[in-house]
Amino acid sequence: MSHSHSAAAHIRTRDDHAQETAEDYVEAVAELIEQKDECRIVDLAERFGVSHVTAIRVVKRLVGEGLMATEPRRPIRLTDTGQRLAKKCQARHEVVYQFLRKLGVGKAVAIIDAEGIEHHLSPETLSRMRAYLKS
Repeated sequence: MSHSHSAAAHIRTRDDHAQETAEDYVEAVAELIEQKDECRIVDLAERFGVSHVTAIRVVKRLVGEGLMATEPRRPIRLTDTGQRLAKKCQARHEVVYQFLRKLGVGKAVAIIDAEGIEHHLSPETLSRMRAYLKS
């Protein structure tokens, strides 16, 4: 494998990971607001097992990408774009979870396995899973 191909693959992986992090964070903010009526940095740090500083850094990036909005000493909010992404992620997650359950995977394992798988599915695979669930 040539060096440039390797670098391209790593950049793609890093970009995919950044998108995965964005999706995980907007999904978490939406869930926390649903459960607790608000979401703060400490909630995200706790949820993802990261430092306060790491959570702040990610949220700052997502504010810059137009997915979240923050004000000093106020809870984190999702923008309209952030809310749409969260809904899309939650729906994708639910399809994967239901698909695993229909295959006979136990509830606890399906919850764990569904977390993360949804980030790596092509639209085609997701579409086939939906069709399978409807059959």
